Amino acid sequence: MSDSPRLQPPGSDALLGWLTHYRRAWFGGDLTAGLVLSIMVIPQSMAYAMLAGMPVQVGLYASLLPLLGYALFGSSMSMSVGPVAVTGLMTATLLAPLAEVGSADYMQLAIWLALFSGALLFAFGLLRLGFLANFLSHPVISGFISGAAILIVLSQVPKLAGLRNWPDNPATLLDSWHTSNSLVLAMGIAALLWLVYARAWLAGHLRSMGLPELLANLAARLAPILVVVLAVAATLQFGLSAHGVPVVGEIPAGLPSLVWQTPDTGALRSLLIPAVLISLVTFVESVSIAQSLARRKRQSINPDRELLGLGAANLGSGLTGGFAVAGGFSRSSVNIEAGANTPLAGVIAAVMIAGILLTVAPLFAYLPQVMLAVVIIVAVVPLIDLRSLARAWRYDRAEGLTLLSTLLGVLILGVEGGIILGVCWSIVAQLWRGSRPHVAVVGRVPDTSYFRNTKRHLVETVPQLLALRIDENIFFANTKAVEQAIYQALADYPDTREVLLILSAVNHIDSTGLDMLSELTEGLAERDIHLHLAEVKGPVMDHLQQTDWMQRQVDELFPSTDIAFNTLGKLKRPSPEPTES
Repeated sequence: MSDSPRLQPPGSDALLGWLTHYRRAWFGGDLTAGLVLSIMVIPQSMAYAMLAGMPVQVGLYASLLPLLGYALFGSSMSMSVGPVAVTGLMTATLLAPLAEVGSADYMQLAIWLALFSGALLFAFGLLRLGFLANFLSHPVISGFISGAAILIVLSQVPKLAGLRNWPDNPATLLDSWHTSNSLVLAMGIAALLWLVYARAWLAGHLRSMGLPELLANLAARLAPILVVVLAVAATLQFGLSAHGVPVVGEIPAGLPSLVWQTPDTGALRSLLIPAVLISLVTFVESVSIAQSLARRKRQSINPDRELLGLGAANLGSGLTGGFAVAGGFSRSSVNIEAGANTPLAGVIAAVMIAGILLTVAPLFAYLPQVMLAVVIIVAVVPLIDLRSLARAWRYDRAEGLTLLSTLLGVLILGVEGGIILGVCWSIVAQLWRGSRPHVAVVGRVPDTSYFRNTKRHLVETVPQLLALRIDENIFFANTKAVEQAIYQALADYPDTREVLLILSAVNHIDSTGLDMLSELTEGLAERDIHLHLAEVKGPVMDHLQQTDWMQRQVDELFPSTDIAFNTLGKLKRPSPEPTES
């Protein structure tokens, strides 16, 4: 076998296809990526665990079995699965009404939320329900992620000053302010400035100094590690925790236990709707990331396999006491930039994280909490995508309103309310667009077989022939509009003897639409006007052929508009008698 690093095309039905066709040339890249990824995800995983209301070590637990589960079932060669900001926020938001954040009950509910989510995703994968990703449109996802990112940033701002929550008023802030708060704020601002610089300019400056582009990009992405190391060293050296600086606190050494408790039946039932919501968001966001990464390497992914992989990842997280996980863009970008060729990079990263848990994990107890807040803020601010809002607003106001309503819904109504509002608005917008169909009178472009709108182009028409192209499915929401458009065209062309409906853009006609067409045909027959069809698609024809309307009321069916024009243009029928107005 050749040593070329060309991959077996992912997305096939075979599990572990990447391992079956593994090549020696890939191992160097996978090993490097695994080592780099394990270092990079430590501060992120701890930060997202804090965001989810869980002990920081839980974030590391949630970076073990999920990577192995996804490697076993997933189809992406580069995506890395683990704790992400959105699932952390959703976990905290969805569980806060059910249990006190940080309590034992809360921990158990978070574990079972991950288990339920994993079971749902895996079941959807077995049932080949990958198309469910289509139910959350891009504006809904973009609006949700932007709104969630704003909520996350707002929740972390008080922690920059060592405060638990936003103060009720300035007086309360002044009364509770201590020297330690000033120290925490100074540390937070310094770390924030460094991470902002690292994200925006460090890679460019390193490249200008002669460092290769790949190494420069990796160094910039690993900047949070430097913050963590320096903060831990400063805490140990100067005893910052004794001066009132909040630190992470004791972290147990060793691997997580596979033992968990079962909450009561009522609590488990309350997790069903949250599990469905977090499963949908997890799947759609992760598939979007996987597709983006696949395009970089000219690969493909299998949505059903992604469901299986994400399901296995969340089941693994729950089994090890973690919370819901998903594919992360930043960790996946580091993975691919570090040279990952296959999911083996994730397996290596999981082994490295396990080694860290067994050895140096207790040192993280001295990490100031403000550093985790800074890591979260810098990681999620780029998720606030206002450019997508502006672009959607310019292109399609309905799309822009969907994105904006989802964003505001998340901020005002919360995570569940925002998603439901966005989905409902998407449905309403789609129905509204469908209820306003475009029906065009068409004619032939001179000396061609092309047909265009008479209002947009200089075209030839045939006397007594009215050709109408319907550019929308015909269904209950637009039947009246289609009927009115046809009658208006007949009023504009009173000499019409033949009506040709061009259905090239019609993919479906529901029963309401069929009833309208039948009544229309009867009305035309009373005026001695004949109805014809052209360019009917196969699936539509399959249904129409089973109806009396097609068999008895439609005069003729043409395979193309050109043939219809040539045929009907030769017919000579007497003009209809004028009707009384």
